[in-house]
Amino acid sequence: YILSLVLLTLPRQHLVRLYLYVLTALLLFAGHQVSRDYVRGELDSGYEGPLYLDPLSMNRFTTALIGQLVVCTLCSCVMQTKQIWLFSAHLLPLVARLCLVPLETIVFINRFAMVFTGLEVLYFLASNLLVPYNLAKTAYRELVQLVEVYGLLALAMSLWNQLVLPVLFMCFWLVLFALQIYTYFSTRDQPTSRERLLFLFLTSIAECCSTPYSLLGLVFTVSFVALGVLTLCKFYLQGYRAFMNDNTMHRGMTEGVTLLILAVQTGLIELQVIHRAFLLSIILFIVVASILQSMLEIADPIVLALGASRDKSLWKHFRAVSLCLFLLIFPAYMSYMICQFFHMDFWLLIIISSSILTSLQVLGTLLIYVLFMVEEFRKEPVENMDDVIYYVNGTYRLLEFLVALCVVAYGVSETVFGEWTVMGSTIIFVHSYYNVWLRAQLGWQSFLLRRDAVNKIKSMPTATSQQLEQHNDVCAICYQDMRSAVITPCSHIFHAGCLKKWLYVQETCPLCHSQLKSHPPPAANAVAPEGAPQAPQEPANQNQTPINQIQEAASHIHEAANQNREVTAQADLIAGTAKECVDAAGEVDADSQSHLSAVAIKQEAQLEDRASQSQCLEHAFNDPQMGQ
Repeated sequence: YILSLVLLTLPRQHLVRLYLYVLTALLLFAGHQVSRDYVRGELDSGYEGPLYLDPLSMNRFTTALIGQLVVCTLCSCVMQTKQIWLFSAHLLPLVARLCLVPLETIVFINRFAMVFTGLEVLYFLASNLLVPYNLAKTAYRELVQLVEVYGLLALAMSLWNQLVLPVLFMCFWLVLFALQIYTYFSTRDQPTSRERLLFLFLTSIAECCSTPYSLLGLVFTVSFVALGVLTLCKFYLQGYRAFMNDNTMHRGMTEGVTLLILAVQTGLIELQVIHRAFLLSIILFIVVASILQSMLEIADPIVLALGASRDKSLWKHFRAVSLCLFLLIFPAYMSYMICQFFHMDFWLLIIISSSILTSLQVLGTLLIYVLFMVEEFRKEPVENMDDVIYYVNGTYRLLEFLVALCVVAYGVSETVFGEWTVMGSTIIFVHSYYNVWLRAQLGWQSFLLRRDAVNKIKSMPTATSQQLEQHNDVCAICYQDMRSAVITPCSHIFHAGCLKKWLYVQETCPLCHSQLKSHPPPAANAVAPEGAPQAPQEPANQNQTPINQIQEAASHIHEAANQNREVTAQADLIAGTAKECVDAAGEVDADSQSHLSAVAIKQEAQLEDRASQSQCLEHAFNDPQMGQ
């Protein structure tokens, strides 16, 4: 373990150098074996004459010479040195035989060559004896500096990236799995059926999970497989653009961590091979369900964006819809297969419920996509489209809530009337909190927000046709003509549907950002009963002089001009921001730009008229003759 840890923590350059040294030692050992076999062959033949007179001796000599030359050349290349004589000690017996040295002397020369090579190796080891100490000292100094500058977390991430542990464990597990498959097929001659192949696949995986290290290898292998599937999903939907804005949330780590937690909690390593294979099949079904959910999280925003945009590329729409259909059908088929092959219990119910939830979410996404496409082909936008989409979302969210509630009810009944376990109770508690309580809370909050927005819209007066003609403008939210609109307390006019969508997000006016609260109709507007006396209405300016009237009118116009300046500035800021955003997306047409320019020119003209009126009245108020 210590040696493995040292090799694991070595830098890559030093590790490669160590492997080259080991390879050189193996080549020297191979040269020693070739020399020893040649000397034994010569001793067995007993021929001491010239080599060219005996064909067998000549063949042995030629073979040994070629082998020794190859060893010397490889050692020189691996060690990157031109001093080939350092690795040519095993050529001495061949040279001695070529010089007709007696066979007993050749044996002594062979031993001398072996001793000389061993001394070279010992000298090399002694000269590099302090290298591990120096490496450890340097590594400790660098670790201390990294901790002081970046902290422990950055150090851990740096070591994780440098050691490449996931790739090492994955390669280790794949080698084990390949050896297991090879061992099975090498011992069997008859063909295997499809069911037998599935059983072989599961049992081979189970055999490769007998130790903690092999289990970690399986975890990292599953993570990389999930990463590959999710990457292919992104590439299928978006092409090469998917790699430009990569999402760090879909890295496959969720599936690997899920497998590790389930394996540890169920004691997977301690089980027998058959039971381990059965449990692994269930765990792998859970992992597949998690991968399908991640694929849906990738596809959902892309499909909805295609439905809401004006992109008419049939290939893009086909890819998005085909992937959604796959995510709709495959989870249902997987649930059917689970019900066919396994006896129902709490774990399998979780898998089936997750698959059903995935299918429901895909169905809701497809329905919203169809609604967007229908609205795109219509000439006029549908005013109640937001309500329809909300009802669709609410329907499948309610179905998801009911499925989660059924899972909790089944788990509680199994815990109460069946075998109680800490693991099962923990899963029920977590499932109840995240999939039942939080969903119910979010759904109720969404309902309250919509109800509050609807009440606010109902409390606002509806603009008459004369007011719309006098206003002669578009809705500041959607930039569409207004045939019907509501008037806010701050006297701004919007589409009722657009303002309702705005109120889902915040409770302020889109233009002046004043608070919009639902108020009951004022008492002054109430209709008095018949026969009731009505108070006489006196003119407000009955006791005011002309100078006071001019002063009051000037102050009112000043206030109106200031308010108009603020509103115009805010409207220009909002319009400019919207124009910049739309220009950045490349979706601004000529009509929208001309309309924005017309609105700005109109507001500027109104502001100039009011400012000129204010200046005239101020001048009249300050001039005594005009004041009289």
